[in-house]
Amino acid sequence: MTKIDLAESETTYVNMPDPANPLDIAPVGGRIGVEIRGVALSGDMDSDTIAAIRAATARHKVVFFRNQQLDDEGQQALVARMGSAIAAGGGSHFLYELNSASDGYAADIWHTDQTYMPAPPDMTMLRAVVSPAAGGDTLWANTATAYTDLPTPLKALADNLWGIHKSTFDSSEVTGNVSEDKEWKETYRPKVYESEHPVVRVHPETGERALLTGFYMQRFAGFSGSDSRHLIAILQDHITRPENTVRWRWQPGDVAIWDNRASQHRAIVDFGSQLRVMKRATLAGSVPVGIDGRQGRALKLEPQAA
Repeated sequence: MTKIDLAESETTYVNMPDPANPLDIAPVGGRIGVEIRGVALSGDMDSDTIAAIRAATARHKVVFFRNQQLDDEGQQALVARMGSAIAAGGGSHFLYELNSASDGYAADIWHTDQTYMPAPPDMTMLRAVVSPAAGGDTLWANTATAYTDLPTPLKALADNLWGIHKSTFDSSEVTGNVSEDKEWKETYRPKVYESEHPVVRVHPETGERALLTGFYMQRFAGFSGSDSRHLIAILQDHITRPENTVRWRWQPGDVAIWDNRASQHRAIVDFGSQLRVMKRATLAGSVPVGIDGRQGRALKLEPQAA
């Protein structure tokens, strides 16, 4: 990968397009998120455009495209062109369907995708198939600007922390239905994954330092559960400050691509019984590296307890 040289004044406080990027880019938030206009996403896009989209995603953390004509086949072809797509299983090779009518699941908690894996995904692509008439937006947060803005003593502490991330949790925190907890775990978390990662991750392309926490991080290595919860809350408060976030109102055909290495996101479940259908694909990632050069590592992989 080519390292992207970013000026601190632009990345920390102003979400400005890169003048070297040929795409038509319009900022959506002050610190995170841009809309890319004039691009028709497809699996046969030229390599220069795909490289420019990847560069914009690394720079702005999440990029949005309105009114795309992608179908499942086209989305799968596109994600395969952008990197090493992760197989989703089921009837679709790379796509995972999020359907509010069939699974009732919405990730309404701040998280970075699959941090319980030894190498979480680099990027995620989400396409809106059916959108509610109102509600169902998604929020993203910039974990690099959150790190930059930490008070110096807290930044020094975070630099030396390691987090334990695990795939298991009480799914009632997400679904709100305790009776469905066992079925939810068997369907969505059939195995227990546990990994240890640096709390401050060095981005492999931009060189930025970003906080790696989120819902799947259960505690800090060497800390009790109680102490961990208090400190996690402090870091999460910095990450999810409104200044570090952007909100997207979905329309059918919209596509969002985000950098999973320097962001968190969450759905807003305010659409009641309205139908919301999304198609998600992810790109394989690298093992997180801390500022001291040490890499994250897998701790556990075992079947979910019955």
